[in-house]
Amino acid sequence: MAGSSSGIVAGLTVAAVATVGFLAYQASATVPAGLENTARASASPAVASSKVPRDKKNPVALPAGSGRGERVVYSVDDDRVWLVAENDKVNRTFKVTPGTVDPPTGTYPVTSRSNAITGTDGTPIQHVVRFTNADNVAIGFSVAISGATDEPDPMTKSGGIRESPEDGKAMWEFATIGQNVVVIR
Repeated sequence: MAGSSSGIVAGLTVAAVATVGFLAYQASATVPAGLENTARASASPAVASSKVPRDKKNPVALPAGSGRGERVVYSVDDDRVWLVAENDKVNRTFKVTPGTVDPPTGTYPVTSRSNAITGTDGTPIQHVVRFTNADNVAIGFSVAISGATDEPDPMTKSGGIRESPEDGKAMWEFATIGQNVVVIR
């Protein structure tokens, strides 16, 4: 009886591994054309660590290589956000004030939103759009209720990327749950 039980367990293990392999193949085969690099960046943010080239004549232009389709693009180095429509047209671009913890480069879905809460730095904030965690800190866009976009206290770990009230309202309306946020250097 013990011999037949181990044979069943081995058979079930082989079947489970084969199923996982097949599902992984199916998932990789359904990545839309042109998004293969985005999918890899999402799985391993370190892959997209190089700086994306910028248009020297128009520094606020959407950086080439920042993905395709509807998305939020956030440049860590330039402290700038682009809200991009499905047709790759920029709906809005604006400067932001980052927190003290930067997200790694990669593609992330918006995972949660809060209309009004208190930030990790104790500031009352609204229109919070979270998309990842780094260094045990939630990372997301937000607006200080006071409207301030002051530099954060360097002694406080904060993942809040602060926006003006107008820009925060635009982000809130654009970046719903599941919307992609592409983080570039």
